[in-house]
Parts: sequence; structure tokens; C-alpha cells
Amino acid sequence: MKCPDYERRSLLVTSAKLAVAAASMGTVSIALGQGKNDKTPKKSEQKEEEIGPTEDLMREHGVLNRVLLIYDHFVYQIDQKKDFKPELLTASSMIIRNFVEDYHEKQEEQFLFPRFEQANVLTDLVTVLKTQHQAGRRLTDRVMTLAKSSSAGDKNEIAQSLRQFVRMYRPHEAREDTVLFPELRVSPHEFDALGEHFEDNEHKQFGADGFELYRDKVADIEKQLGIYDLSHCTPKL
Repeated sequence: MKCPDYERRSLLVTSAKLAVAAASMGTVSIALGQGKNDKTPKKSEQKEEEIGPTEDLMREHGVLNRVLLIYDHFVYQIDQKKDFKPELLTASSMIIRNFVEDYHEKQEEQFLFPRFEQANVLTDLVTVLKTQHQAGRRLTDRVMTLAKSSSAGDKNEIAQSLRQFVRMYRPHEAREDTVLFPELRVSPHEFDALGEHFEDNEHKQFGADGFELYRDKVADIEKQLGIYDLSHCTPKL
């Protein structure tokens, strides 16, 4: 099975994200390792790995991007007049609604965007990002409603709504990762406090690690659609 052209066109280069996450931490110091003579503690003795707020948001963007690939797959099925499972489309849009819109974007709107607005930094970008959040929610409402229908006209409208969502969110998340997040300038204390706010809200909303929970939900949908195996996207040269 070859990776479809629409998926190859959709794949984003994400290898630079770790460097961006590090840059976004400003003056925060991170211990990258121990000295060669130090004994590495056993796994049971190690402190739970702490994830900074910007890296946390970037990981969540990874979940979003995988749903965008799922959306691409549905568009392909509709364009090729193939049957698709509406329950999987609904499940995918529910991930967008529950994890991306009602959690991830709320974190950005409550804790990140106001800091840039108060500092009068990247305010034009923040305005566009907020507008796109609202547009995305309207598109999700439309997809969730239309997924219940089986008419040809509604299928075409589903495909159009999915295209619009993907077209908007690929540059949206890329601009946040490469422009907005690296410009976050806060003290080490405020940076740590921001991470704690994110973690507390995550546990309140999901009762566990939301990233792992929804990453696994996405993987389950990918497997049911037959697009989970990454090796299928490797070109044969």
C-alpha cells in the first residue's frame, strides 16, 4: 500500500519542534543530563518528567495534526466516491471539540494570548489566531451535524468543511509553534507556574494525562481507517 498523494502533501516537517520548544523557554534552565560518574536512578526512583507549557502545547499540536491527516483521508474517500464510516468521522470531530477546542485552545486563550496583548507583542497575530479558533468551532459544529447525513450533497459539504478546517489549522499551528511560542517571555517562576496551571486544568478536565488519552484515541481511529502504519508512507526509491 502506498501513501496517497494527499497524505504526502499534507505531512509537515516537525523535526525542528524540539529546538523551538527549547528556545521558547527563554531564561529557564534545563538539566539535560547527569555527569558521567553519576548513577542513573532506577525508573521507579526517577521523578516524573516535567513538561514545560510550550512543549505541552506543541505535543497537543501533534495530536491535532494527526486528526488533520484523518480529515484528509475522509476528503479522499468522499472525492473518490467511496463509502466511509460516519461514526469514525464523528469520533474524530469529537477529539477536535473536546481536546483541541474545549481544552487546548482555551489554555491558549486564557493563559497565553492575554500575555502578548498586555505586552503589546504580536497582537495582530493573536487577533487572527483568536478569530480562527472561533471559525474552527463553527466548522466543527457543521461537520458533526452533517456526519449524521448520508446524502451526496451533504457528503460534498462535509468534504468542503474538512478542507477548510485543514487549510486553516495547518498554518495556524505552524505559526504558533514557530512565531508565537518562541516569543513567550516570562520569568522562570512564572514559566513553572504556567506549566502547573496547564497540568491542573488537564487533570480536572480529563482525570489523567489528556495528551496520552487523546493520542491513543487518534491511533485507534487511524487503525480502523487503515492509515496507522507509518511505513506505508515511505516512498520506494
